[in-house]
Amino acid sequence: MADDDHDFESTESGAAKFFPMQCSALRKNGFVNIKGRPCKIVEMSTSKTGKHGHAKVHLVGIDIFTGKKLEDICPSTHNMDVPNVNRKEYVVINFEDGFFTLMDDEGETREDLKHGPVCSIESEAAVETMFKDADSAEHTMLATVWAAMDEEHVKEVKVKTSGDK
Repeated sequence: MADDDHDFESTESGAAKFFPMQCSALRKNGFVNIKGRPCKIVEMSTSKTGKHGHAKVHLVGIDIFTGKKLEDICPSTHNMDVPNVNRKEYVVINFEDGFFTLMDDEGETREDLKHGPVCSIESEAAVETMFKDADSAEHTMLATVWAAMDEEHVKEVKVKTSGDK
């Protein structure tokens, strides 16, 4: 059997979806995986060590993509997964039928992101009006896209006027 007869599976290069961190090292306003979802920590409390156990950390987080409140309890010495959360700003080229047409700094465009429940502007109609107003005034509309654990969502949209930096 020749060496070139082997099949190798390739994997995507890049950063891991999450990394471990000791539960006692987590902080409010940081990120953590709760029930497999990327969450921003909004409340944390630590119970005292029991007679036979560890101190426990009670975490309350808000899912960064759905806005749902999730809770978990973990021994303070154990590790929890912390998602790698990336933010990237795009120029909004168009907004039609609930979908954004976005362009990044390198000139690459994408049309796969839909207006969702976590967007800073609640309704699609409001985003559409905002885009049309910015376009007619020759201002730039920007969208901030958050990515974590193979999900991406537009979290914020804003209009950059000529006076903004």
